[in-house]
Amino acid sequence: MNRYAGVLMSVTSLPSKYGIGCFDEEAYRFVDWLEKAGQRYWQILPLGVTAHGDSDDSPYQSFSAFAGNPYLISLDSLVQEGVLTRAECDELDFGVNSAKVDYDKLYENRLKLLRKAYGRSNISENDAYRDFCDRNFWWLNDFALFMALKSFFGDVPFSAWPEDIRMHWGFAVDYYNRELYYDVEFQKYLQFQFDRQWKQLKAYASSKHIQIVGDIPIYVSPDGADVWAHPELFQLDKRNVPTAMAGCPPDSFAADGQVWGNPLYRWDYHRSTGYDWWVSRLWYSFQLYDVVRIDHFRGFDAYFSIPMGASSAKEGHWEPGPGMDLFHTVRYRLGDVPVIAEDLGLMTDSVRQLVRDTGYPNMKVLQFAVDPADIGAANDYWPHNYGANCVVYTGTHDNETVSGWFTGLDEASKDQVRTYLGDFHTPDEEMYQVLIALAMGSVANDCIIPIQDHLGLPGDARMNKPGTVGFNWRWRLEKGALTDALAHRVLKLTMATGRANWDALKKPEA
Repeated sequence: MNRYAGVLMSVTSLPSKYGIGCFDEEAYRFVDWLEKAGQRYWQILPLGVTAHGDSDDSPYQSFSAFAGNPYLISLDSLVQEGVLTRAECDELDFGVNSAKVDYDKLYENRLKLLRKAYGRSNISENDAYRDFCDRNFWWLNDFALFMALKSFFGDVPFSAWPEDIRMHWGFAVDYYNRELYYDVEFQKYLQFQFDRQWKQLKAYASSKHIQIVGDIPIYVSPDGADVWAHPELFQLDKRNVPTAMAGCPPDSFAADGQVWGNPLYRWDYHRSTGYDWWVSRLWYSFQLYDVVRIDHFRGFDAYFSIPMGASSAKEGHWEPGPGMDLFHTVRYRLGDVPVIAEDLGLMTDSVRQLVRDTGYPNMKVLQFAVDPADIGAANDYWPHNYGANCVVYTGTHDNETVSGWFTGLDEASKDQVRTYLGDFHTPDEEMYQVLIALAMGSVANDCIIPIQDHLGLPGDARMNKPGTVGFNWRWRLEKGALTDALAHRVLKLTMATGRANWDALKKPEA
């Protein structure tokens, strides 16, 4: 079995002069850097359309399970097409801090530019655009109308729309498609540009033998096109209002648990259709990514159901999920697709068995190993307890950076780590390199390290702190941070631990 390594970084975290990382030249440079560093994988966060406001533009709360985020469209590419000018892009304010995304500024200004580009594009005469719409009508038509309606009704949740269109009645859908024709076409244009630019970047990565690890949330947004257009898929009442919502019980991240607010699936209905929606979702994901990480995989074994209106997650309870029935169907219809099962959180024997039965690699996070009370280091996250069929991480987007994490540990926890490593001399601020080496040297077939950890960045480079709002999903890489020297250091460790991507490095003849 081949051993490989990769880097975790959101596309939004790339440097860019226009406020957010996107599919521009910096993305191609990052692929080149991965090639120099001998990496096999670029793992990203979900690419979906994010909701502005209380959700912090979380990529795990998207308006669609299929549509892409227009913020990621390269403005430089549109300038090259001649539908925008450099001056138009440069004159708008996208924020003053190059290390943080300013979503308020993006919401205010970026869509204005994209609307100008659409108005100059003569898109209806574009054969490639028409072909894109024809191939994707099954999700695109409802999504485009949904987004046009969101704007028309002042961005209120669709639950506040007039009853005829809130309930997706056919005559109302036809009426608004006529009345909002150009707004609907604008939304389709954005998806066309997203699809075109993303697939060009993915093709470039493929040419460098770099695989993209995509990430899909298990749940969809309560205020999204999927729930609006297909209420039969979800646990809703006769008015299409959710009767229960997703979340998780109290854990180390949140003492009261978490109420995510996502509607839950009607698994009995999905089963009766042969899981058509889920198979379509996974099929489409594999058009965008080489490998798919499914977030909150344990929800397929059992999901946490919180009654609508509950004051906290403590009022929730567990319900059975579809289990292997879903994945037998996926294998029958799609074959043996490369999936990473994000099985973090409350683990049970049945969850472990489900992951084993699917054959998918699961996740190991070094930060979860530390527990000074665990004298025998018996938990699943210490490397000596790994099997080969897993992916090891120093941390994920939900964790502290590994440097910030270790320096912030109490002395008992630090001593546990140092005793395990036999390292009592490396300064705290340099221990991140030792911990990366521990992950890279493990038996896990694949090892993926957040770019913040390779850079040894402190806690303020954290991407997300679960259960909080107001400052998440904003971190960005400073231009010039990814040096040749860093690539060489990563390459040396990658080669030393048998993880080098020789296809990318063009291994010389012996």
